[in-house]
Amino acid sequence: MTMTDDDILAPRKSRSGTHSRADFSGREARGPIIDQDGHEIRPETLEQGFQEFRFAFGQGNGSPFGNLTREQRIARLEAIAKLLDVAFILPGTNIRYGIDGLIGLIPVIGDIITTAISLWLVREARALGAPWYITARMLGNVAVDGVVGMVPFAGDAFDVMFRANMRNVRLLRRWLDKQPRI
Repeated sequence: MTMTDDDILAPRKSRSGTHSRADFSGREARGPIIDQDGHEIRPETLEQGFQEFRFAFGQGNGSPFGNLTREQRIARLEAIAKLLDVAFILPGTNIRYGIDGLIGLIPVIGDIITTAISLWLVREARALGAPWYITARMLGNVAVDGVVGMVPFAGDAFDVMFRANMRNVRLLRRWLDKQPRI
């Protein structure tokens, strides 16, 4: 049965005088449930499908990223490092910069924010099992980037060229590539 344009624009009234299926008054809708491809969906499958759709509030898992695999965590670190250091190209040149360089333009506070994000990347690398000598080199890169970045303008230019976060992810990736696969 097809509906005319008039039925769509002005739905028919039911015997009780109210609109059927369109008034959302809490009454159960009648008729089949249709997906966007036009196939009928059985109500039992809907109930089963929403069993997995839950939020785990208040269960001690405060991570907004959920339980990520090792490769997903590494990919996340690489994506954040690229966003921080090489996300954009300066028009007319081949110079790449990221939001680290932009946030660093805010005196002192910007450098503190970007250094904190860089330290989080080092903490994540340590959580992935990076040994102390790798994390020490990563911390050295963050320290150089943070200290030199405090110098107005020249520090920001150094920050764009030094790319501490990309260096740190490269260090981590090289170490991970040497590890045996389990």
